[in-house]
Amino acid sequence: MSEVVKLQLIGLSVVGSGILILLFIRSQFLRVIGFVFIVLGLFSLVALAVPQMASLPPAEESIDIASIKTPADMASIGQKVFFSKGQCALCHSIGPSESARCPDLKGIGAKLSREFIFESLTQPQAYIYLDYRHEGIPKEYPARMPYINKDPIGLSKNEILSIIAFLQQMSGEPISVNPSELEMPGKAPAAPVKTAEAAPVAVAQAQ
Repeated sequence: MSEVVKLQLIGLSVVGSGILILLFIRSQFLRVIGFVFIVLGLFSLVALAVPQMASLPPAEESIDIASIKTPADMASIGQKVFFSKGQCALCHSIGPSESARCPDLKGIGAKLSREFIFESLTQPQAYIYLDYRHEGIPKEYPARMPYINKDPIGLSKNEILSIIAFLQQMSGEPISVNPSELEMPGKAPAAPVKTAEAAPVAVAQAQ
Protein backbone atom coordinates (compact mmCIF):
# COMPACT_ATOMS: atom_id res chain seq x y z
CA MET A 1 0.00 0.00 0.00
CA SER A 2 1.47 3.33 -1.09
CA GLU A 3 1.88 6.36 1.14
CA VAL A 4 -0.79 8.26 -0.81
CA VAL A 5 -3.35 5.46 -0.35
CA LYS A 6 -2.68 5.41 3.39
CA LEU A 7 -3.23 9.16 3.59
CA GLN A 8 -6.44 8.86 1.56
CA LEU A 9 -7.74 6.23 3.98
CA ILE A 10 -6.93 8.51 6.90
CA GLY A 11 -8.79 11.35 5.15
CA LEU A 12 -11.83 9.14 4.57
CA SER A 13 -11.84 8.03 8.21
CA VAL A 14 -11.72 11.68 9.33
CA VAL A 15 -14.65 12.55 7.06
CA GLY A 16 -16.56 9.49 8.30
CA SER A 17 -15.94 10.45 11.92
CA GLY A 18 -17.29 13.92 11.25
CA ILE A 19 -20.44 12.54 9.61
CA LEU A 20 -21.07 10.16 12.51
CA ILE A 21 -20.70 13.01 14.99
CA LEU A 22 -23.21 15.14 13.07
CA LEU A 23 -25.68 12.24 12.85
CA PHE A 24 -25.57 10.90 16.41
CA ILE A 25 -24.24 13.61 18.71
CA ARG A 26 -26.55 16.39 19.94
CA SER A 27 -23.91 18.53 21.67
CA GLN A 28 -23.48 21.77 19.73
CA PHE A 29 -19.72 21.94 20.43
CA LEU A 30 -19.09 18.36 19.27
CA ARG A 31 -21.18 18.95 16.15
CA VAL A 32 -18.92 21.90 15.29
CA ILE A 33 -15.92 19.62 15.78
CA GLY A 34 -17.56 17.07 13.48
CA PHE A 35 -18.10 19.72 10.81
CA VAL A 36 -14.43 20.74 11.05
CA PHE A 37 -13.45 17.08 10.65
CA ILE A 38 -15.49 16.84 7.46
CA VAL A 39 -13.96 20.02 5.99
CA LEU A 40 -10.41 19.01 6.85
CA GLY A 41 -10.92 15.48 5.58
CA LEU A 42 -12.38 16.66 2.27
CA PHE A 43 -9.58 19.20 1.89
CA SER A 44 -6.92 16.52 2.38
CA LEU A 45 -8.69 14.17 -0.07
CA VAL A 46 -8.79 16.88 -2.74
CA ALA A 47 -5.13 17.69 -2.15
CA LEU A 48 -4.18 14.02 -2.43
CA ALA A 49 -6.14 13.72 -5.68
CA VAL A 50 -3.78 16.22 -7.33
CA PRO A 51 -0.99 14.36 -9.16
CA GLN A 52 2.09 14.34 -6.98
CA MET A 53 5.33 15.58 -8.56
CA ALA A 54 8.71 15.27 -6.95
CA SER A 55 10.54 18.57 -6.52
CA LEU A 56 14.00 17.95 -7.89
CA PRO A 57 16.84 20.40 -8.54
CA PRO A 58 17.47 21.27 -12.20
CA ALA A 59 19.65 18.81 -14.02
CA GLU A 60 23.28 19.80 -14.26
CA GLU A 61 24.30 20.56 -17.82
CA SER A 62 27.92 20.61 -18.86
CA ILE A 63 29.22 22.49 -21.87
CA ASP A 64 30.92 20.33 -24.45
CA ILE A 65 33.50 22.87 -25.59
CA ALA A 66 34.67 20.61 -28.41
CA SER A 67 31.24 20.90 -30.03
CA ILE A 68 31.31 24.72 -30.05
CA LYS A 69 32.55 25.95 -33.40
CA THR A 70 30.84 29.31 -33.92
CA PRO A 71 29.53 32.23 -31.86
CA ALA A 72 26.02 31.03 -32.77
CA ASP A 73 26.81 27.73 -30.99
CA MET A 74 27.70 29.75 -27.89
CA ALA A 75 24.44 31.69 -28.14
CA SER A 76 22.50 28.43 -28.33
CA ILE A 77 24.18 27.19 -25.14
CA GLY A 78 23.69 30.59 -23.53
CA GLN A 79 19.96 30.37 -24.19
CA LYS A 80 19.80 27.03 -22.37
CA VAL A 81 21.80 28.38 -19.43
CA PHE A 82 19.62 31.53 -19.33
CA PHE A 83 16.45 29.50 -18.83
CA SER A 84 17.91 26.73 -16.65
CA LYS A 85 21.00 26.87 -14.44
CA GLY A 86 21.38 30.64 -14.70
CA GLN A 87 17.83 31.16 -13.36
CA CYS A 88 17.74 34.46 -15.26
CA ALA A 89 14.12 33.97 -16.35
CA LEU A 90 12.98 33.87 -12.72
CA CYS A 91 13.30 37.65 -12.55
CA HIS A 92 13.91 38.91 -16.09
CA SER A 93 11.79 38.65 -19.19
CA ILE A 94 12.58 39.00 -22.86
CA GLY A 95 9.82 41.31 -23.95
CA PRO A 96 7.09 42.96 -21.89
CA SER A 97 5.79 40.81 -19.05
CA GLU A 98 3.61 41.65 -16.06
CA SER A 99 5.22 38.92 -13.99
CA ALA A 100 8.81 40.09 -14.47
CA ARG A 101 10.29 41.60 -11.31
CA CYS A 102 13.42 43.02 -12.94
CA PRO A 103 14.24 44.90 -16.16
CA ASP A 104 13.13 43.54 -19.51
CA LEU A 105 16.22 42.23 -21.32
CA LYS A 106 14.85 42.53 -24.84
CA GLY A 107 17.42 44.40 -26.89
CA ILE A 108 19.87 44.62 -23.98
CA GLY A 109 22.68 43.33 -26.19
CA ALA A 110 22.30 46.39 -28.41
CA LYS A 111 22.26 48.83 -25.50
CA LEU A 112 25.20 47.57 -23.45
CA SER A 113 28.71 46.47 -24.35
CA ARG A 114 29.80 42.93 -23.63
CA GLU A 115 32.22 44.26 -21.00
CA PHE A 116 29.43 46.08 -19.17
CA ILE A 117 27.18 43.02 -19.29
CA PHE A 118 29.98 40.83 -17.93
CA GLU A 119 30.59 43.28 -15.10
CA SER A 120 26.86 43.54 -14.35
CA LEU A 121 26.65 39.76 -14.03
CA THR A 122 29.77 39.27 -11.91
CA GLN A 123 29.90 42.58 -9.98
CA PRO A 124 26.28 43.72 -9.72
CA GLN A 125 27.08 46.19 -6.93
CA ALA A 126 29.58 48.13 -9.06
CA TYR A 127 26.95 50.81 -9.55
CA ILE A 128 24.75 52.09 -6.74
CA TYR A 129 21.67 54.19 -7.46
CA LEU A 130 21.29 57.19 -5.15
CA ASP A 131 17.95 58.91 -4.69
CA TYR A 132 18.25 62.68 -4.14
CA ARG A 133 14.52 63.35 -4.37
CA HIS A 134 14.27 64.15 -0.69
CA GLU A 135 16.21 66.16 1.87
CA GLY A 136 19.09 64.77 3.84
CA ILE A 137 21.39 61.92 2.96
CA PRO A 138 20.52 60.34 -0.39
CA LYS A 139 18.98 56.92 -0.13
CA GLU A 140 21.01 54.09 -1.62
CA TYR A 141 19.47 51.47 -3.87
CA PRO A 142 22.00 48.64 -4.28
CA ALA A 143 21.36 46.30 -7.18
CA ARG A 144 19.16 43.28 -6.42
CA MET A 145 21.04 41.29 -9.02
CA PRO A 146 22.88 38.31 -7.46
CA TYR A 147 26.49 37.42 -8.20
CA ILE A 148 25.85 34.75 -10.79
CA ASN A 149 29.44 33.53 -10.70
CA LYS A 150 29.09 32.64 -7.01
CA ASP A 151 26.88 30.27 -5.07
CA PRO A 152 24.08 29.37 -5.25
CA ILE A 153 24.00 29.97 -9.03
CA GLY A 154 27.72 29.63 -9.61
CA LEU A 155 28.02 29.98 -13.39
CA SER A 156 31.43 29.38 -14.94
CA LYS A 157 33.13 31.93 -17.15
CA ASN A 158 32.23 29.82 -20.20
CA GLU A 159 28.57 29.88 -19.23
CA ILE A 160 28.62 33.64 -18.63
CA LEU A 161 30.22 34.27 -22.03
CA SER A 162 27.57 32.04 -23.62
CA ILE A 163 24.80 34.08 -21.99
CA ILE A 164 26.37 37.28 -23.33
CA ALA A 165 26.40 35.69 -26.80
CA PHE A 166 22.72 34.80 -26.41
CA LEU A 167 21.78 38.33 -25.29
CA GLN A 168 23.61 39.85 -28.26
CA GLN A 169 22.06 37.42 -30.74
CA MET A 170 18.61 37.92 -29.23
CA SER A 171 19.08 41.68 -29.70
CA GLY A 172 19.97 41.29 -33.36
CA GLU A 173 23.54 42.39 -32.73
CA PRO A 174 26.73 40.75 -34.04
CA ILE A 175 28.04 38.32 -31.43
CA SER A 176 31.32 39.73 -30.14
CA VAL A 177 32.13 36.65 -28.03
CA ASN A 178 34.34 34.10 -29.75
CA PRO A 179 34.66 30.37 -29.00
CA SER A 180 38.43 30.88 -28.73
CA GLU A 181 37.78 32.71 -25.45
CA LEU A 182 36.34 29.61 -23.80
CA GLU A 183 38.46 27.98 -21.14
CA MET A 184 39.42 24.42 -21.99
CA PRO A 185 39.25 21.97 -19.06
CA GLY A 186 42.68 21.30 -17.62
CA LYS A 187 44.26 24.35 -19.23
CA ALA A 188 45.32 27.59 -17.62
CA PRO A 189 42.55 30.18 -17.71
CA ALA A 190 42.67 32.71 -20.49
CA ALA A 191 43.12 36.40 -19.87
CA PRO A 192 40.16 37.84 -17.99
CA VAL A 193 37.47 39.64 -19.89
CA LYS A 194 38.08 43.37 -19.87
CA THR A 195 35.57 45.02 -17.58
CA ALA A 196 33.92 48.36 -18.11
CA GLU A 197 36.19 51.28 -17.47
CA ALA A 198 34.72 52.52 -14.27
CA ALA A 199 35.64 52.97 -10.66
CA PRO A 200 35.04 49.96 -8.40
CA VAL A 201 31.89 51.57 -7.12
CA ALA A 202 30.21 54.18 -9.25
CA VAL A 203 27.11 56.11 -8.43
CA ALA A 204 24.10 57.04 -10.54
CA GLN A 205 22.18 60.04 -9.37
CA ALA A 206 18.44 60.45 -9.63
CA GLN A 207 17.19 63.49 -11.39
